[in-house]
Amino acid sequence: MTTDDTDRAGVETVEEVSGTGVPVRGNDIDTDQIIPARFLKVVTFDGLGQFAFHDVRFDDEDNPKDHPFNEDRFRDASVLVVNANFGCGSSREHAPQALKRWGIDAVVGESFAEIFAGNCLALGVPTVTASPEEIAALQDFVEENPDAEIDVDVADETVGYGDREIDATVDDAQRKALVEGVWDTTALMKSNAAAVAETAASLPYIDAGADASDASGAEGDA
Repeated sequence: MTTDDTDRAGVETVEEVSGTGVPVRGNDIDTDQIIPARFLKVVTFDGLGQFAFHDVRFDDEDNPKDHPFNEDRFRDASVLVVNANFGCGSSREHAPQALKRWGIDAVVGESFAEIFAGNCLALGVPTVTASPEEIAALQDFVEENPDAEIDVDVADETVGYGDREIDATVDDAQRKALVEGVWDTTALMKSNAAAVAETAASLPYIDAGADASDASGAEGDA
């Protein structure tokens, strides 16, 4: 798995994601299937990946069910291939967090719930769409070739696998944010610490005696 990481004063760009794939078939897979509600009580997102798709991966006695995320051949996959309206339901950010911490760096599908796609963007995870026919062909390819690389080109809006390259679509705002490295607002603020401090100093409700770097939050992070 590789991603394009351009270190520009700590700002990361995501122009391309490459890695093996894992197909999860079915329309309208909601966020409660991706991460059941009882796992939302965690204090941090650390360790959330092991609970991704938990209730469709295990029965009530924690015996594994037939699910791609339980198959060893897909264990190192970083490109998730799904169908229509993936991530519908609640707005819980835990859903993309669980997928990201399981190891997913990009999701390719027929369509996505808008809030889910937005939450993915906040993690630098592109959600790329293609036609139902192209997605079905890609899922079949991944099933038959679990060790094959899938290349998701966010900048050029293509997905490459085997000897094929298909046209894909990335939402314009998402593509701009990922390619230009403005998806991570925290990193962006840190990379513009001087401007943030200058703006903070001009605000009447900011203590004039406060350290500008404290106001920007750009330094002194643990």
